[in-house]
Amino acid sequence: MKILLTGKNGQVGYELERSLQHLGTIVSLDRAQMDLANRDEIRSVIRETRPDIIINPAAYTTVDKAESEPDLAMLINGVAPGIMAEEAEKIGAAMIHYSTDYVFDGTKDGAYTENDAPNPLNVYGKSKLAGEDAVRVAGSNHLIFRTSWVYGARGKNFLQTILRLAKEREEIRIVNDQCGAPTWSRSIAEATAYVVAQHLNRTTGKVDFRGAAGVYHLTAQGATTWFGFAKTIFQNSQAEQPRLLPITTEQYPVAAPRPKNSKLSCELFMRKFCHLPDWESALLLCQQ
Repeated sequence: MKILLTGKNGQVGYELERSLQHLGTIVSLDRAQMDLANRDEIRSVIRETRPDIIINPAAYTTVDKAESEPDLAMLINGVAPGIMAEEAEKIGAAMIHYSTDYVFDGTKDGAYTENDAPNPLNVYGKSKLAGEDAVRVAGSNHLIFRTSWVYGARGKNFLQTILRLAKEREEIRIVNDQCGAPTWSRSIAEATAYVVAQHLNRTTGKVDFRGAAGVYHLTAQGATTWFGFAKTIFQNSQAEQPRLLPITTEQYPVAAPRPKNSKLSCELFMRKFCHLPDWESALLLCQQ
């Protein structure tokens, strides 16, 4: 099987390149090799590579900056995935695309299911929802995984930011009224590899999702706040802990509004594919 993987230097892309190695030949690309803002380049690379599956974790992820760059965010997150899905359909390839909890407005009391109506609050969420719709319209052999609060041992993420701030400040103010599931990038990659292996015909090298195609929520189990996330990071760490001060969303103004409830129900994913770890256990493993 030939796998075309985008965003190889990103948090999820980096882990996917390692988790997928035993399943086939990986053609892993960064922005210099396939610019998702360039429609023609996307088509050209896919037609030249002719993969059996396209896995697309690459995205415009700077949530606040997207408010001032809506066209670029939409091009990368909304348009590019649809082009990939169109090209995949033409060559008989499967596709996995990743989306976000930010497609919801956060007003629901409980965890969001795949049947709940999206209503994004910010440009980033709107662009990711557009990407979901484009993939869905373009092809039948696809999976879309919505995840949340992604972190890892490398790259720009909450875990790394908090550990850096601990060295610079005696006190850190952290929002304590937004709730979600911190999800390790490696957990996403390992679950993805398992799903691909489940649907791979090892004789033909083809992946067939058509009996399971659609949107699934893929996050760690359980939930916490950003404040709770930070507190647990320091409980796992040998680093000296600064004073953590819980604050409200209103006390931490940012350009892009965030949903206060980002909890996603993963029951459908776990019923269809595999179990997912709880967020505390995964975080502990990541910090070892």
